[in-house]
Amino acid sequence: METLVPALVQVILYVILLAGITRYLGMYMAQVFAGQRTILSPVLAPVERGTYRLLRIHPAREQTWLAYTAAMLGFSVMGLLVTYLIERTQQWLPLNPQGFGPLSPDLAFNTATSFTTNTNWQSYVPETTVSYLTNMVGLAVHNFTSAAVGICLAIALIRGFARRETRALGNFWVDLVRCTLYILLPLSLVVALVYVSQGAIQNFNPYQAVHTLQGNTQIVVGGPFASQEAIKQLGTNGGGTLNANSAHPFENPTPLTNFVQMLTIFSIGGALTYTFGHVVGDRRQGWALWIAMTIVFLAGFGLLAWAEQAGNPLLTQHAVLNQAASALQAGGNMEGKEVRFGIYDSALYATITTDASNGAVTGMHDSFTPLGGLVPLTNIALGEIIFGGVGSGLYGVLIWAVVTVFIAGLMVGRTPEYLGKKIQAYDMKMVTLEILILPLSILGFTALAMIWPGALDARTNSGPHGLSEILYAYTSATGNNGSAFAGLSANVPFYNLTLGLAMLVGRFGFIVPMMALAGSLAAKKRALVTAGTFPTHGPLFVGLLIGVILIVGALEYFPVYALGPIVEHLQMLAGKLN
Repeated sequence: METLVPALVQVILYVILLAGITRYLGMYMAQVFAGQRTILSPVLAPVERGTYRLLRIHPAREQTWLAYTAAMLGFSVMGLLVTYLIERTQQWLPLNPQGFGPLSPDLAFNTATSFTTNTNWQSYVPETTVSYLTNMVGLAVHNFTSAAVGICLAIALIRGFARRETRALGNFWVDLVRCTLYILLPLSLVVALVYVSQGAIQNFNPYQAVHTLQGNTQIVVGGPFASQEAIKQLGTNGGGTLNANSAHPFENPTPLTNFVQMLTIFSIGGALTYTFGHVVGDRRQGWALWIAMTIVFLAGFGLLAWAEQAGNPLLTQHAVLNQAASALQAGGNMEGKEVRFGIYDSALYATITTDASNGAVTGMHDSFTPLGGLVPLTNIALGEIIFGGVGSGLYGVLIWAVVTVFIAGLMVGRTPEYLGKKIQAYDMKMVTLEILILPLSILGFTALAMIWPGALDARTNSGPHGLSEILYAYTSATGNNGSAFAGLSANVPFYNLTLGLAMLVGRFGFIVPMMALAGSLAAKKRALVTAGTFPTHGPLFVGLLIGVILIVGALEYFPVYALGPIVEHLQMLAGKLN
């Protein structure tokens, strides 16, 4: 059994460092999006101005919520089409030393949609499917742009709360340039150098055949891993250049890189809460959201670590009949986990990547115990608002904050307010749309897969675990996460197309009403704070926010969870395999 003390020390250190990053990176981002001078301005300001002149962007010309959203949608659609074209023609393009052919139309659609929506779901084996150029120009570029889009949208919503009696929410093109130039590129460069210093691979070499001590031949892959790994985690993308993802030593070679990866996944999402508090003029508001996120994050990690440490009694009780399986359960469930990291690190990594909109893995979620697998599944289904994806985590949790103050207002018979903005009928209609769009997509597509001819054949397992594999796929796609219960063979036309559609719904179906809400809030007057105003920065609000998130989430998904991981857990305790 692994020792608990080192794991607790690591978690405490993680939270402390994350709080420090939140404070300083959050302040820096507030300065960047306000157009203020920063430490990087002497170097990057001329590049920024040159970009505006080249693209004919007018920095002082702001946009309404509709124009901002239209610009974002147009940019995203164009990126999707360009990526699709690269994937379909990579056999004719340079930097393809392995001579890989084109992706099939349905797989190319799924992959282009996946990286455009910051999902990074991969229905293919990366090292045997896509060229270096496709990885860098088609996919890694999206790691920057899709992350930047999410951050820009969060900033637009923050402005909606902070501004009054205006229709302007900023300029999408200006925000996009500033985010990429001042935030994502410098951070990625620093993190990539850390990875290279620890042994992560960064080259363009052809794959090499080497001979093992046993006399076998093994193919050793190459590629620009360190640079893509940096933005993969910072941008909460998660799609790796290797099928083993961050369990592979070429992507994640040491305990230090593993810790840095976990820290970078939450860094921008956490920092945006401070940016929010600073821009609205009350930093306590941002810290309240940060604390609520941290509490739910730690609770999820605790449950997942306990479930995996407990292991599967079916295997631990039958050592004589199944010695190999019993060895995997000695001291906990090590099936599907990288020995270098063990149970606690694997549980922490899985919790972080599914709290954020990040599909990176160091252990296979399909091999978790039923309750262990339920934790990442629930993290994603809640909208990945526990720090969440870059940008999407903040605007997701702000939607729940609006719901919370609305419920609090109903309790005391007052018009609900949040940060001085009255929450009225139109606002709640937009919020309701956002809350419903995720379960409609997740449950609707799951139900379709259960009845579609041949769709069930893609499962490795039957029974409740087979349901969980399908449910996790559509939860991951709609939640723009990208991780999987890998027992589902999803590289078939039905899943490639429906998962791609789920990604689009989860990303843009949520964004449009959110931006409409931002426009409505920006146009409102700010109400005066009185003795009857519900405070939204203290322990009462934090507790109520957590309760609303968990209760509503349980009501939405509990029935299908009861048919999947919960009944599977009960079967396991009863000594049944299916």
